[in-house]
Amino acid sequence: MTFLPPPGAPCEPPGCAVLRLPPEIDYCNAMGLLPLILAAATPRGESLRLLVLDLTGTVFMDSQGVRLIDEVRHRLPRRVRLRLVAIPDEVPSRVLELTGLRRDVPVHDNLAEALGAVDGMAA
Repeated sequence: MTFLPPPGAPCEPPGCAVLRLPPEIDYCNAMGLLPLILAAATPRGESLRLLVLDLTGTVFMDSQGVRLIDEVRHRLPRRVRLRLVAIPDEVPSRVLELTGLRRDVPVHDNLAEALGAVDGMAA
């Protein structure tokens, strides 16, 4: 099983978490990642408003990755927004486009764009 890397340094602006997903997301690890992502999305002592899943290091993702992201989207508390970061024309970005999940979850080309999305959200 591929384990989820630990979250990076504290996020700016406050109230967000960035999780870098593993190089491969498929039937072998997708459902094992779900509880790890959800646990990381509930930091102690902080009101999380934005969760960013970083797919820039992911080189392979199949439909199980799409199911994982969709499941995360449905299980997050209503106050938490979900954003994805995926390199254009790479596999994760194409899979998100082909499956239509890109219409339901905003996908940004880089982390700065995804984190900038928090500016327009209410506290």
